[in-house]
Amino acid sequence: MDSLLAYLASNTTAFVALCAVLGLIVGSFLNVVIHRLPKMLERQWQQECAELQGHPPAEATPYNLFVPRSACPTCNHHIPPLQNIPVLSYLQLRGKCSSCGVRIPKRYPLVEALTGTLSAYVAIHFGFTGTTLAALIFVWFMIALAFIDLDTFFLPDCLTLPLIWLGLLAQIAGLFPQVGLETAVIGAVAGYLALWSVFWLFKLATGKEGMGYGDFKLLAAIGAWLGWNMLPLVILASSLVGAVVGIGLIIARRQGRDMPIPFGPYLVVAGLIALFWGRALTDHYLDLF
Repeated sequence: MDSLLAYLASNTTAFVALCAVLGLIVGSFLNVVIHRLPKMLERQWQQECAELQGHPPAEATPYNLFVPRSACPTCNHHIPPLQNIPVLSYLQLRGKCSSCGVRIPKRYPLVEALTGTLSAYVAIHFGFTGTTLAALIFVWFMIALAFIDLDTFFLPDCLTLPLIWLGLLAQIAGLFPQVGLETAVIGAVAGYLALWSVFWLFKLATGKEGMGYGDFKLLAAIGAWLGWNMLPLVILASSLVGAVVGIGLIIARRQGRDMPIPFGPYLVVAGLIALFWGRALTDHYLDLF
């Protein structure tokens, strides 16, 4: 093990390649999380509602992140391991189920390729350090949250809350020395209160809810990982990205003016920008003014 670690520390190409492959594998698992976690939570809520109403819980087949096996949603054909290789299996199958020929959504290879690419970039950006391990965890959580929010307009507490605590633990371990624990704690509090304040000001002014509580927790998590001084950049970047995408969807007539747009993905994009280039962008801004 020591010789392997020494080899990876001295060979940047091998380390980046290892992180890329690891990212592809994790991306395949994130597809399962993105698809199944909302369904798992919905089942849990239905069971809790039945119990509150005094009804016996309905018997249900086991359904979690590992059971049942991955299968085609159309023909229920179980996917063997050789057809579950990230990206390569999609290309080999030409994007179709080997049993019924129905198209496999492009979302699956996209998530895998995105996770692999970002994992490789984390290795390039932070090098062979403990920061890379922490940043990989942060990136993986963010990808899962972005796509779940896109699908369901929901950011699960079982992902956002652990992400906050993991960010604070990373600071205690000194994995982000440029941030520090005090800055991270203030970042978590300020991140939550920033969007919480916007939520209530908007609700008092219009009587409508402009965003969900999951957005508050996600920004709190970003503050815990990156510190309070990155929050202005994150809020500005997420607002700009959201405005550009929203206007683009309205122009393309794919989104009505009154249709809700999930804010979580824009926070994720802004958080990743801040992770990789936040310090440089902030320093450049301060140099200008």
